[in-house]
Amino acid sequence: MSQAADVSASRVAVIGTGDVGATYAYVLTIKGLVHEMGLINRSRERAEGEARDINDGLSLAQPAKVEAGGYELCRGAQLVVITAGASQKPGETRLDLTRRNAEIMREVVARVMEQNHDPILLIVSNPVDVLTYVALKESGLPPGQVIGSGTVLDSSRFRYLLSNHCRLDPRSVHAHIIGEHGDSEFAVWSRVNIAGTPLHEFCPTCRKSCLLDIRDTIEEKVRRAAYEIIKRKGSTYYAVALAMARITEAVFNNQHSVLTVSSLVSGYYGLENVCLSLPSVVGAQGVESQILATLADDEAEKLKHSAAIIREQIESAGYA
Repeated sequence: MSQAADVSASRVAVIGTGDVGATYAYVLTIKGLVHEMGLINRSRERAEGEARDINDGLSLAQPAKVEAGGYELCRGAQLVVITAGASQKPGETRLDLTRRNAEIMREVVARVMEQNHDPILLIVSNPVDVLTYVALKESGLPPGQVIGSGTVLDSSRFRYLLSNHCRLDPRSVHAHIIGEHGDSEFAVWSRVNIAGTPLHEFCPTCRKSCLLDIRDTIEEKVRRAAYEIIKRKGSTYYAVALAMARITEAVFNNQHSVLTVSSLVSGYYGLENVCLSLPSVVGAQGVESQILATLADDEAEKLKHSAAIIREQIESAGYA
């Protein structure tokens, strides 16, 4: 991306219009974040239905052009969002699913790049860190232009749970979940702050306890959140669509926002050739930089462990 994106002429292509992709398209419409949107799905009829449903409400929202079609809709899109992927089948292992979705990602990225040689790719399909790496290798794009949705949602869950415990506005809580978007993700407790006040200084002023067992409970609730929602309603899509829209907003408005997206990491705590989530500056060029702050010793070990899990999955998908 050679120039800053202009929201007045912004174009997004969304590949995969299941619950997540369709809800994301709806959120973009409500927020008025894009001028043009192309919806692409394996079932063109499904994409057409979603486009018609959104178009019917445009007089009540923000002006936009929403259309359904094939990969030609990726032409001219500054941002191509990929939510397409297979769901886990009964008896299928996580490794089987990783391999199957890696093959889908290879096919999708190849078709995108035939139509658009310089997009920013936003990967949402799971396992997101592995598939972000696959998309990076298959696209040949600069690392900053291939972004995984990462732990943006997980960090939002963390801030919500911590703010609820402390009885605060979650927007006043600055806290991150990093590493894998998955079971090895972890909270960076050493860098949590409340409106600029380090947590260890804030806690004595708070009437609520924040002992180790409370912290462990909050962190486990973050990890279990998706499982608990899926158990109750079958899938998650509202919050992840909001997280995707937040990333989109940072790109099109060139906000230089710090978000825990997944992208290529090289050298941080000795990590190489792996995509995972770190606090990163996101703007019109995609990921502009990563904030490589010092971690506590136990957090550094957790990061290395998380990276090793992702790296093993990357290799199982056929990438050295």
